[in-house]
Amino acid sequence: METENLKQEKWYESMTFKMVLIGIMGLFLLIPLALIKDVIRERSANAETARTEIGQTWASAQTVTGPVLNIPGTQVIDKDGNFITTTMHILPDELRVNGVLEPEIRYRGIYETVVYESEIEISGSFTIAGFEQLNDYTWEWDKAYISLGVSDNKGISNKAELSIGGRVISAIPGAGQSDLFDRGVSFPYSIDSSKLAESGGEFTLELHLRGSSSIAFSPVGQTTKVALSSKWNAPKFTGNFLPAERNVTNEGFTASWVVTHLNRSFPQVWKGKHYSPADDAFGVDLILEADHYTKAERSAKYGLLFIALTFLVLIIIELRFSRRIHIFYYLLVALALIMFFSLLTALSEHVGFNPAYLISAVATIGLLTFFFRSLLDKGWMTLLISGLLTGLYVFIFFLLAMKDYAFLAGNIGLFVLLAALMIISARYRLFRS
Repeated sequence: METENLKQEKWYESMTFKMVLIGIMGLFLLIPLALIKDVIRERSANAETARTEIGQTWASAQTVTGPVLNIPGTQVIDKDGNFITTTMHILPDELRVNGVLEPEIRYRGIYETVVYESEIEISGSFTIAGFEQLNDYTWEWDKAYISLGVSDNKGISNKAELSIGGRVISAIPGAGQSDLFDRGVSFPYSIDSSKLAESGGEFTLELHLRGSSSIAFSPVGQTTKVALSSKWNAPKFTGNFLPAERNVTNEGFTASWVVTHLNRSFPQVWKGKHYSPADDAFGVDLILEADHYTKAERSAKYGLLFIALTFLVLIIIELRFSRRIHIFYYLLVALALIMFFSLLTALSEHVGFNPAYLISAVATIGLLTFFFRSLLDKGWMTLLISGLLTGLYVFIFFLLAMKDYAFLAGNIGLFVLLAALMIISARYRLFRS
């Protein structure tokens, strides 16, 4: 009976059984890690909501389309005189846009977003031609108008006036049609049908436009040239076309695009709703470089790696030096490591990601160093674990900073770590059959 109890005690206290318990505990620790990721995503959503609210009161991201010449038309479809209506759209021969963006950081609570004011000069020329294939309609040239699409009319902060053919036309609210865009302004432009060849010509338009986060332009010209400049030093060029030339420095950026009608997906003249020029828009996002929520969520993905490696070191210490560590202490260590990610997220909202990472890492390593020093009573063991954690935090930080090569560097690092564990376990024969 005594022998049986002894065997049971040895089985209960065996390292194999303990490792199974540690593995089960590690699986349960995925739950708080997942909860922290949910908190990070929730805070990120709150930040996005704050940006949207600022945009709703200031002006949202802007896409400028046009100007476009529009001519209403009708077509009789039966003997009873029933008819259908449509609108013919004529795009400029040449479109030139020069814009200067003045960015500004706005806050809603602890959340921030970037807004801008811009001075945009739009110029070009119209030639009324190319609509011969649409002569089955009766076009009302005297009701023609020029429309300019703007994503958010709240951003127009000046009295927009269009100069064309010796005329100066003030803008009226509304785009005048919904074939191309829903929002914008329009300019009444009555045309004498007997003098079509003489109509059109050069036009200019100065627009003071406010917006948030980004600005884009649709390539409606047969040749579209856009030049933008700003003091913002963190641009992201987006859309269907990248700049032909760009220069980004600490003082700001300049960029220019050249797009021809052969590059886009719509013609120079058409009727109705067949095409959407805004789908081919291009421009720039004024991004906030410190996207701490994205980095915090990426770092939390490595949480299990932190826990597993620390547990492995503790197991190796137990096996190599016959130093028993209660499983409760494993749990405390894991909770301290998990707390790092929550602390990182909270601090990054106030001081930025890099300082938050440094503070959180130092605090976590300091806490665990004190804990292991009291638990193990051997300074070199404490230094070993502290050094491992320090190296791991530094390694993860560089992985977060590396965008294009993070996956490659991560795999190389894990391969080296696995090789080291294999060598150590084989060298000291930690596990004997």
